[in-house]
Amino acid sequence: MDNAIRKAVIERYLAAYNAFDIDGMLAVLAPDLRFENVAGVTVNAEANGIDAFRSLAEEGRRLFSARAQQLSGLAFDGDTAYADIDWRGTFAVDVPDGPRAGTTLALKGRSEFTFAGERIAKLVDRS
Repeated sequence: MDNAIRKAVIERYLAAYNAFDIDGMLAVLAPDLRFENVAGVTVNAEANGIDAFRSLAEEGRRLFSARAQQLSGLAFDGDTAYADIDWRGTFAVDVPDGPRAGTTLALKGRSEFTFAGERIAKLVDRS
């Protein structure tokens, strides 16, 4: 697949993420998606399959009142795209032993999008 198409799929996913459009996010994912969120060296969230990913996405929608991922760089290697991401989110609820509602966090990270055809088959978010 052409890298321009892969970039467009990533941009579509990010736009849906930013709009809390879970169905839009799922539309570009493979049914057997593998997802991991890695903070430092710790995997703090993971999902195998699109239904498990939907559950995580719905949890995220409840946790944040606003959030945005902005693409700041993109490189391709075979079926994988490496995206530099600027992320910002504002908590909608108090997190036990964590941030309080209204707290805004900003992180820089890298996401790895591995494709199977025109769908994202593996997504690893690192921060």
